[in-house]
Amino acid sequence: MAEAIFNQPHFQDADEARAYLERQVWPQGPVCPHCGSCAKPYALQGKSNRPGLYKCADCREPFTVTVGSIFERSKIPLHKWLLAVYLLCSSKKGMSSHQLHRTLGVTYKTAWFMTHRIREAMNQPHFQKFGYGGAPVEVDETYWGTLKDAPKARGGAQHKMKIVSLVERGGAKQTHILPRITAANVREVLVKQVHERARLMTDESSIYQTVGLEFAEHGVVNHSAGEYARGDVTTNSAESSFALLKRGLVGTFHHVGEQHIQRYAHEFDFRWNHRVKLGYGDKERADACLRGTQGKRLTYRRTH
Repeated sequence: MAEAIFNQPHFQDADEARAYLERQVWPQGPVCPHCGSCAKPYALQGKSNRPGLYKCADCREPFTVTVGSIFERSKIPLHKWLLAVYLLCSSKKGMSSHQLHRTLGVTYKTAWFMTHRIREAMNQPHFQKFGYGGAPVEVDETYWGTLKDAPKARGGAQHKMKIVSLVERGGAKQTHILPRITAANVREVLVKQVHERARLMTDESSIYQTVGLEFAEHGVVNHSAGEYARGDVTTNSAESSFALLKRGLVGTFHHVGEQHIQRYAHEFDFRWNHRVKLGYGDKERADACLRGTQGKRLTYRRTH
C-alpha cells in the first residue's frame, strides 16, 4: 500500500521541507537571490550557522532558499507551509483560512496571511498570447458580490464585482477584475492578451461586436435565444470555470471584498491551468506553486 501523502518527510520535518523546497526551486543548484549568481555559492558549515545557509562568492551575501520568497522571515515551520500549499492546490473549490487554521493548528490570523501569500505564488503569468496559432479563445463575463458602499440596485449589476475570463480551449485561463464592463475596457484586455489569429468565441453581448472584428474569426452564441453551442462555437469552457469560481466563493469563502477578489481569481486560474487534463496531479500542482514562491515576499497586514 502506498504511503499516505501527509506522512511524507517534507510535511513532517522543517529540515526535510527545506531540502524538498531546494529541489523544486533550485533544480540546477543554489541561486543567489541577491545578485542572481549560480556559479559560486557555497554552504556555510558550523554550529553558529543555521541549516541551509549559503554564501554567494560574487556578492558575498548570505542566503537560504526562503530569502526573497513568500516564506522569508516567517516564524511558521516550513513543513507547515508546504502542507498549506498542498492543501490549497489539491482543494478544487479552495480551502478557507478558518479550515486551514484548524488543520494546521495555527491562529486564524496566521492562516489568513498564509493563504494570501500562497495565492500570490499562484499568480504565474501567461507569457504567450492566448489563441496563438488560431486556437479558439472563449471570453465571457460574470458578476459577483457587492461592491463596498455601492447602493444595491433592483436591476443590473453596477453594484457587483465585474469578472472577465479568457479561456483557451483545452489550455490556459486568465481572469481579470474590471471596474466596469464596457466595450473599451474589455477590448483593452483582449488586444493585450489574445493573439490576432485567434478564433474568438463570445455570447451575443454588444461589448464584443466591434473588438471581434480584430481577430481571425468571431463566433457568437445567442444565449438569449437558448443557444449554447453551434458546432464548435461555444463559451461552455468559460462558463464552467465561472461555476467552479462561484462555488468556491459562495460555499468556501462566503465573503470576498473587492480589494482581494483578484487574488482569489488567481487561485482558481492556477488550479485550472494545472489541471489533470494538462498532466498535473495534486503533487505536480503543488510543486508548480512552490516554484512560483520565489521573488514574491509580502509584508501587508490583514485589512478586514
